Amino acid sequence: APAREAAQAIRAAQTALAKPASEVADCLAQAIAAGERLAAATDLVAARRAFGELNRFLIALAAADPRLQQGWHVFRCPMAEGFKKWFQRTAQKQNPYMGQAMPTCGSSSTWGVAPEDDAGVSHEGHGHDGKDVSYYTCSMHPSVREKQPGTCPICSMNLSPVTYDEEESGVIMVDETRRDQIGVRTGKVVRAPMTRSIRAVGRVAYDESKLEDVTLKLAGFISKLHVTETGQPVKKGQVLFTLYSPELFAAQQEYLLARESHTAGLEGASGRGDYLVRAAEKKLELWGLARAQIVAIAKRGKPLEDVPFHSPATGYVIEKNVVEGASVMVGERLFRIAALDRVWVEAEVYEADLALIEKGQRAVVTLSYVPGKTYEGKVAYVYPYLDPASRTGKARIELPNTGLELKPDMYATVAFQTELGPRLQIPISAVVYTGPRRLVFVDIGDGRLRPQEVVLGVRNEETVEVIRGLREGQAIVTSGNFLIAAESRIRSSAKFWTEERAGQSGSSSSDGAASPDGGAR
Repeated sequence: APAREAAQAIRAAQTALAKPASEVADCLAQAIAAGERLAAATDLVAARRAFGELNRFLIALAAADPRLQQGWHVFRCPMAEGFKKWFQRTAQKQNPYMGQAMPTCGSSSTWGVAPEDDAGVSHEGHGHDGKDVSYYTCSMHPSVREKQPGTCPICSMNLSPVTYDEEESGVIMVDETRRDQIGVRTGKVVRAPMTRSIRAVGRVAYDESKLEDVTLKLAGFISKLHVTETGQPVKKGQVLFTLYSPELFAAQQEYLLARESHTAGLEGASGRGDYLVRAAEKKLELWGLARAQIVAIAKRGKPLEDVPFHSPATGYVIEKNVVEGASVMVGERLFRIAALDRVWVEAEVYEADLALIEKGQRAVVTLSYVPGKTYEGKVAYVYPYLDPASRTGKARIELPNTGLELKPDMYATVAFQTELGPRLQIPISAVVYTGPRRLVFVDIGDGRLRPQEVVLGVRNEETVEVIRGLREGQAIVTSGNFLIAAESRIRSSAKFWTEERAGQSGSSSSDGAASPDGGAR
């Protein structure tokens, strides 16, 4: 049968070992025994359990040498009893535990035997029980490992026993008395509404929709400058300067002559006279004269040498590019006027947070120079591009500026509140960071604490979302976990706490999955 052939192949590998008495040899012996139990199984339950044990030891071997992983994919069946993993050639799941009933049940997994894969690691055939002492170590000097009890050769403290179960799984025993002494507190994994607070640096800016430029459509000379300072307030219609322009002077003369000709009837036809007057008026309007100014020129009966030009808007002069007596050219910007009754605050939001910012969202703005005061507004626009240097995007908040407290180019702090809905979450203090991995200690009862690897999501000031690894209602350590982690690191096997834990590397390639009956799918 295929199961017996597999056992014979593993036995041949065991025979070829250079060191027959080794952990690899013990692992091969366990795999051989599991293969023989699989071949001898008379019912599906026994076959599944033996098949799981066979996979356990073969995966453990492959986890120790990445070369053995090439061309294989590892999967995990949550419904299987005992060991839950299997490996196969193809990347598409073909669950051998469930067979044809549920062939696609399960998910991709990693090489190695992790504590969460089953209730515990079998020590059968190793010559010891899981409760037996593996070695003795010092809580202050975990590098010390002795086979016999005694004192630490470095600090003379009594050595602590470490069992085989503790070494494999990282589970430690901490009774209630000791928990109180070292400040260990526990809490529950909860599913509750989660609010994400995002803080960003902002800058007060002018409302670009209320900027006005004062430019000329003809050349001339500034004969009198009425607004002489940058920052000076102006009102709509206020005289900014007077201009002498030979072209404008000639245009006024043309307009007056057209009116005189029309009045005297020298053209011979009133229709043509009207046309000339309208054309002359239009020319003056296009050059920037208001209708009231043209009427005043007509009443005066002679052209103005110095023509006044007025402010197009109420606001403050933020740019002044002219002095009295200066020669000005066509299209030259003389003034820029900004209204400050309403301003923009542009918040620089990191690209990782941009997806949580949307138009209409509430925002709170604070300024360091006005302590204790907040300005509330809503996001008016989220810019569709990033700053390539800072890797941030802009969100614009529009605020009224009563009393001119908000001055352009001031720095501000902007806080956004985002409602994320119900999320499975734990306190941030419950998470232990070990290189690329995140661990949480789960209270599994009877004073036992087990490290559990978790995948985390979004976080706020106090809690973090758990995407995978925990269930709602589980009891976890929320404070004092640094000491718990230190003791677990002392007592557990080194591979459990290394950054590149055995079984982290993936695999690839082609064709077939082992099944409980020893065949291939």
